[in-house]
Amino acid sequence: MKFKKGDLVEAIWRSELYRGTVTRLVEATDEIEVKLAKKPAIDYLFKQNRVSKVELVKVPKFVADWIKYCKKHYWGLFEALDDTYESSCMPEEVTEWMENCHENQEIFARAWLDGYEVEQEPLYYVRFFDGGLGFLNVYYTGARLLNCHLGSEGYKTKFTESEIKNMDARYWDFAVPVEEVEAENNE
Repeated sequence: MKFKKGDLVEAIWRSELYRGTVTRLVEATDEIEVKLAKKPAIDYLFKQNRVSKVELVKVPKFVADWIKYCKKHYWGLFEALDDTYESSCMPEEVTEWMENCHENQEIFARAWLDGYEVEQEPLYYVRFFDGGLGFLNVYYTGARLLNCHLGSEGYKTKFTESEIKNMDARYWDFAVPVEEVEAENNE
């Protein structure tokens, strides 16, 4: 496995599992230098085949935004999870995300401790009527027109749910997943 500087990794050292960050690659010996979280004073050398990359959890963008907000204000994990914390302004969608599935609380904690990747939001076309020219196109100035789903230079044709609803909530009734339209075109 190939590593790069900054990768979060796990390694077993003296019969104990450690997590750390790759600080240097030693190509000649096929080793990597790792700064272990529990022993930050020294960087340790490991053979690459003795180290595994930590897979980061994926969280929705609103959760990532909440984590950034909390860390910016120097809150600990306890305050970040506690929606009754005295100065907490936890967004309702974060509260619902954590309450609707207890596994999400563990995902949040893992994201807090190890880092995370932001889930890509699904994209949609807004198709007002069948046919090649029934798709919403939005110019960079905000001007809207109907055209094909491919658009043209300066026009955006793929939108997230929130972008559609921010333009006009009624447009959501005409949203079609990008994959569905592209599958139709490939038939």
